[in-house]
Amino acid sequence: MAISKLAAHVNLNHLACTSLKGVGPKVAEKLEKLHISNVLDLLLHLPYRYEDRTQVRDIATLKDGERALIKVTVELSQIKYGKRRSLLCRASDQSASIDFRFFYFNKSQQQRLQRGAELYAFGEVKRFGYQWSMVHPELTQVDSKGAAPLLESLTPVYPTTDGLHQASFRQMQRQAVELLKKHPIENLLPTNIMQEFQLPDINSSLAWIHLPPKGADLAQLESNQTPAVKRLIVEELLAQQLSLLSQRFQNKEDTAFAIQHSGALQQRYLELLPFKPTKAQQRVSQEIIDDISSNRPMLRLLQGDVGAGKTLVAAIAALQAIEAGFQVAIMAPTEILAEQHFNSFAQWFEQLGITCLFLVGKLTAKQRTDALQQIADGQAQCIIGTHALFQKDVEYQKLGLAIIDEQHRFGVNQRLALKQKAPDGYQLHQLMMTATPIPRTLAMTVYADMDVSIINELPPGRTPVKTVALSDQKRNQIIKSIHKAVKQEKRQVYWVCTLIDESEEVQCQAAETAANLLTEQLADCRVGLVHGRLRPEQKQMVMQQFKQGHLDILVATTVIEVGVDVPNASLMIIENPERLGLSQLHQLRGRVGRGNIESHCILLYQHPLSDNAKARIQVMRDTNDGFIIAEEDLRLRGPGEMLGTRQTGDVSLRFADIVRDAELIPVIQDQARSLMQQDPELANKLSERWLGARQEFAEV
Repeated sequence: MAISKLAAHVNLNHLACTSLKGVGPKVAEKLEKLHISNVLDLLLHLPYRYEDRTQVRDIATLKDGERALIKVTVELSQIKYGKRRSLLCRASDQSASIDFRFFYFNKSQQQRLQRGAELYAFGEVKRFGYQWSMVHPELTQVDSKGAAPLLESLTPVYPTTDGLHQASFRQMQRQAVELLKKHPIENLLPTNIMQEFQLPDINSSLAWIHLPPKGADLAQLESNQTPAVKRLIVEELLAQQLSLLSQRFQNKEDTAFAIQHSGALQQRYLELLPFKPTKAQQRVSQEIIDDISSNRPMLRLLQGDVGAGKTLVAAIAALQAIEAGFQVAIMAPTEILAEQHFNSFAQWFEQLGITCLFLVGKLTAKQRTDALQQIADGQAQCIIGTHALFQKDVEYQKLGLAIIDEQHRFGVNQRLALKQKAPDGYQLHQLMMTATPIPRTLAMTVYADMDVSIINELPPGRTPVKTVALSDQKRNQIIKSIHKAVKQEKRQVYWVCTLIDESEEVQCQAAETAANLLTEQLADCRVGLVHGRLRPEQKQMVMQQFKQGHLDILVATTVIEVGVDVPNASLMIIENPERLGLSQLHQLRGRVGRGNIESHCILLYQHPLSDNAKARIQVMRDTNDGFIIAEEDLRLRGPGEMLGTRQTGDVSLRFADIVRDAELIPVIQDQARSLMQQDPELANKLSERWLGARQEFAEV
């Protein structure tokens, strides 16, 4: 369809890119790789930087790394021979000189660069000492009139894919902007939001972004600080919040079983404990009990720092469901963690006459058949396992509550599959747990569809872990500390290898090397090894030996990040901590300090450290507070590395950045609530424009 023949009223969201000149099926296929299928998608595919070809600059005013247009006179030109043949040309303007270097050239180019030739050159400038340089600049000969090849607007540079060149992209975008002027898209932001943030209209914003006028501030443009880009950021964040609120309201409209009980089992359980729950555990337990007593499905995220006692809270919730005649499924991301949960729950619950069942992939065929029968006939009341809990052949008699530990490690589809195990016509109550504290800004943008409970108090007797950072050059000193901890203090030690940027095979080799060296240097200590290449039963055996005190030192990769509770372990050495994020370091450190003895964590780093690595190590030394650490981790690493696969759809923000734009989020969240109540139709339009089919991922 030619652009000139378009109907009077066109919805750019439904107009295929093939309606643009020069876009055939092959180009359309390449655009699809960039998730561009219509003209509005194309307009929302923004430049990641700009080039300024609107003015001629003096060389002396340039900054290292800048891309600029200059006018120069050639002083000399010669071919240099060395490791690589190149054409070197020195040129100058009235302010300074610059070198041009070409590794690919022909005779014609060489002739154009003769002494005295006047040229316009565009490219990226680099400074080496006092000398400026450009590699393979774009050159234009100065004609008899001397007119510069200046443009009227800044030149956008787009993220692209193989076979789609910048010139083609710019040509498509110019056509799209022309279409936008003739067929403007609907301005969906309410007037009060436009006024509060002083935002321009969306059509003028998009046109300005793709063709910024001469004189526009390049730094402001590339840091997404212009009013035009802010317009898109605000609308995208609003749409994302509306989508999450919509899911939340939908969840409240569904029906779950109202799980009510007398509290007798809970009381008996608490009497069995050798300690009293903290006030935070009591408060959070009551929040959960109130939720599942209602026939509206609970969707609650339980946050608690390492060792805060989330398992006890989960047990109280499970007991309420079991006493009311329902089954409970407890899902963990690894067999090691699942087995630890099973041991804890079985120890507690079997004293109360409750049958616990362990369901993981390693069961024999007969064990699995027996387990499935017990689940189907209701004999198994508390079922604990891994992703095996939601496989097709697992049928529950009356599942009422799902508890998902370390929820960020599970994908959306896995959690949805477990949710579908509820009895027909009903939804499950769901309790998600995480020991990775979630920063407030992240919780507001990613988990706004959930209620959040926080255990912000550690049980009495827990001693904060002291953290020190030592250079690898002090390894011998550390070996002596290990020997003292094992032989004099009768404590156990973790040695963690963190080559997470390498292949699993390299990780395992590093762990094996460390274990062999420790065995040689500490011949009178018992050393065990756990890594990803061991079979699950081998891992479990070594972990069990360590837990039972049959091993003094456990060398491991990051597989021990969660799931090992050894109160006698008081020292942890983490090799190459600079390779890990703060939250993961904090999780690892949480394996020690689980008793009432003083514990230490040594961060054994390699020289030289980057500024970012220094900052992370300093945070670990300064605090044991998981929430402070999570905020700093978010600032240093961004949300993408902190989160699991829940974010496949609902946090893949294109323009907004939840760290940079954190101050906008509380205001936008309030606006989203108001808009949802006052104009649900407009709210739906906004969600559809920005998220479309991706909204399904917000449902957890």
